[in-house]
Amino acid sequence: MNTQEYIELESKYGAHNYKPLDVVLCEGKGAWVTDVDGKRYLDCLSAYSAVNQGHCHPHIVKASVDQAQKIALTSRAFRNDKLPLFYKKLADVTGYEMVLPMNTGAEAVESAIKVARKWAYTVKHVPMYQAEIIVAEGNFHGRTTTIVSFSTEPFYKEMFGPFTPGFKAVPFGDAEAVKAAITPNTAAVMLEPIQGENGVIIPPDGYLKEVADYCKEHNVLFIADEIQTGLCRTGKWFASQYEGVRPDITVIGKALSGGMYPISAVLADESILGLFKPGEHGSTFGGSPMAAAIGVAALEVLEEEHLAERAAELGEYFMAELRKIDSKAVKEVRGRGMLIGVELYPEAGGARRYCEMLQAEGILAKETHDNVIRFAPPLVIEQADLDWALTKIADVLTR
Repeated sequence: MNTQEYIELESKYGAHNYKPLDVVLCEGKGAWVTDVDGKRYLDCLSAYSAVNQGHCHPHIVKASVDQAQKIALTSRAFRNDKLPLFYKKLADVTGYEMVLPMNTGAEAVESAIKVARKWAYTVKHVPMYQAEIIVAEGNFHGRTTTIVSFSTEPFYKEMFGPFTPGFKAVPFGDAEAVKAAITPNTAAVMLEPIQGENGVIIPPDGYLKEVADYCKEHNVLFIADEIQTGLCRTGKWFASQYEGVRPDITVIGKALSGGMYPISAVLADESILGLFKPGEHGSTFGGSPMAAAIGVAALEVLEEEHLAERAAELGEYFMAELRKIDSKAVKEVRGRGMLIGVELYPEAGGARRYCEMLQAEGILAKETHDNVIRFAPPLVIEQADLDWALTKIADVLTR
């Protein structure tokens, strides 16, 4: 079958909830992927930062295969020999006392919301079912019914109500707005350190620390959604570390498996995660031996290959070179580490057509919020590959 035949088959039988670029991938290694017609592309999206370690990293593949040949799933009705090792590895790497394993990022966010609410009722003594969580406008934390309830993007919400109460949205990057929104019933403030889906929006310096410090002073939990920004993507293990912030709860996913399996987790100390009692929360696949083995291997690659340092170094180089491109279409280049957004002027006609032109040149990137091209290649990418891509990107942006 060729590309068009696959596209027609998908269009006929699949729900049309995505609008992907018309490339049908069948193979990937490192920073490069290949389509069904044999054309190679440089992956500059990394499955939305799930493939920080590169496609099919040998160490993670071996862990996957080895575990699949032993036992993949036990459910949490029984213990398994891999989960304690995964817990210990995550605790050692992140400094948190406890881990709650889940599957998808949205599940981890939902879990963080649940434990924050329980903390509010049992520790802070907020009146029952009156707990509030403050979020930022422009947020993207997932697509479940509860999560879209506090989205400020109308397209994500339209036709999906009624919505879950208990959330307040304030402008992103405005610490004073957060402070003004906090009441005695506030359980938590939940933020992305960088808003990826909203166009790689970076808040003012000191914003996270000011919010986190105010939360601590007023007995409010600070939750960082590091699903996209965490695990070395921005040049540190967590983007919150740029301001010396240790959130009360950190939510991670995506690169926690290196793209091999859906794995996410909620990280917190025992005073928070220890509030869950048996039966209050769970997941059949969360914490499976398969997930745990893959998670350990994925963390080992991030650690042993110094991918945070690599992201910082190559990201600085990539952004500097992108800023040198003299294009009337480009309004701004911004980012941190290897999470980079190139914002185009509205007059440029939208980022989608530029992504399609990049695809024709052998580079896969994706538009976000209409006018932003997001570049987030695997952190194992070589500088020579970036140089090759920069020539193509400059050509496309200056046409």
